[in-house]
Amino acid sequence: MCTVFMQEMTWQDFNERKDGAIAILPVGSTEQHGPMLPLSVDSIISTGLAEMIAKKVNGIVAPCVTYGYKSAPLSGGGPIFPGTIDMNGVTLIDLIKDILEELIRDGIKKIFIMNGHYENEAFILEAMDLVSREHEDVTMIESSWWDVISDAVMKKVFDEVDYPGIELEHAGILETSLTLYFRPDLCHMDRFVEDGVEGTLGYNIYPASKCEVTETGLLTTARTSTGEKGKLLADDITEAYVKIMKKRF
Repeated sequence: MCTVFMQEMTWQDFNERKDGAIAILPVGSTEQHGPMLPLSVDSIISTGLAEMIAKKVNGIVAPCVTYGYKSAPLSGGGPIFPGTIDMNGVTLIDLIKDILEELIRDGIKKIFIMNGHYENEAFILEAMDLVSREHEDVTMIESSWWDVISDAVMKKVFDEVDYPGIELEHAGILETSLTLYFRPDLCHMDRFVEDGVEGTLGYNIYPASKCEVTETGLLTTARTSTGEKGKLLADDITEAYVKIMKKRF
């Protein structure tokens, strides 16, 4: 069976398929997602969506960047929780930049970066900007998956619980449903608890230990999350990106 994952190809396979292909680079993180979800949620979702998209657009999915920029205390817990591995901004910029340049050196002219971690985006964009100054013939697109969910699907997903906003949707209904869809074997819904914060502070405070974070690491409820909602979201997001790529690449 023909794979879309670059790491599963031989170099000859990749070389034969790269001409005209869209390289999709998933970028996630390794951070806590409450008591019921794995540390790899952001990477699972970005990789799962990348695979779905690649199958529709002649895409090749590059290995996921599984480390991300520092998770802010009130959008993931930061370094307070064991298992969260944070990168400095310059580290992430350099890593993304090097990957992009290597893909371009191999002949890739179309690159889509699927971001799955809220705090990553500015550093991904900085890397893209630096690379684009040297490679004007290469088209690069970046997006965070939550940016393209349709209003109709959001209404179906948040049918019983109000949407708290993406800043607080950490291990909430969106991420939990998508993880239940892509990797139900890694979800521990028997450990589900109701927890959350009342809202964003409106300011940042350091050291992070001085910030009030829930003991569970949850910012909002994941109640009503299902794999069926995850599929609804995944299909909707995939369709949106396929349209974007057909228009822009």
